Amino acid sequence: MKSVLEFKARKGKGRISMSTAYAHWEARLLADSPVDCVLVGDSVATVVDGEATTFAATPEIMARHTAAVARGLAGSKFLITDFPFLAARKGIAAAVECASLLMRAGAHAVKIEGIDGHEDVIRHLVQSGVPVIGHLGLTPQSVHALGGYKVQGKTDATAADLLRQAQAVEAAGASGLVLECVPTDVAREITEALTIPVIGIGAGPHTDGQVLVFHDMLGLNTGFNAKFVRHFADGNKVMGHGLASYAKAVADGSFPSKKESY
Repeated sequence: MKSVLEFKARKGKGRISMSTAYAHWEARLLADSPVDCVLVGDSVATVVDGEATTFAATPEIMARHTAAVARGLAGSKFLITDFPFLAARKGIAAAVECASLLMRAGAHAVKIEGIDGHEDVIRHLVQSGVPVIGHLGLTPQSVHALGGYKVQGKTDATAADLLRQAQAVEAAGASGLVLECVPTDVAREITEALTIPVIGIGAGPHTDGQVLVFHDMLGLNTGFNAKFVRHFADGNKVMGHGLASYAKAVADGSFPSKKESY
């Protein structure tokens, strides 16, 4: 999958796999994998830099990581980059500048959290030729307003409001939607109501696809154990073993050997 048109065309025709990536080496691995598309998430602030929230990510930081990932993918995957904290709330001109920065760095689309209060921004970006992916449910940039990292849409009223927002995202011209931490039935209703792909994370099995953080799915971030995460590899154990083997070889003099010396 290399374009937003291919992404949109997959609705109802095969589930979409998406992974985050923040670095060139991660992108190289993903380029050689069957994973469909890649997200440069503002979660770089928490996963890579150890911040408590995603707020520390700036347009410049997102552009730098996007450029590194784009070089690693070399055009092999559809690449989406997050609009960072408040970037969609400073007006159309500021949003255009942010989108320009991210697209020039190599993004094929931008992901924007929420819809209420900046629907005009999303419409303007789409009309300017910038593909937009929405993000509803648990929106990490609103974590303080939500009272923490909690499942959203648990009541009839909040579920109905999520559906309203999702339909507004589609009406604004978005090419897809990420739906995070909502009940399975709510995610299913929203997925069936939209004509654009819905990518779930903690939203059950009935969305059009799934996204996970690279470090979580490969078992590199053992300190994060959300219910929706599955470790598809024990990367922490493999890398820990490699580091221990290296230190032992240096200590006992077996590295470097004659073969590894000039």
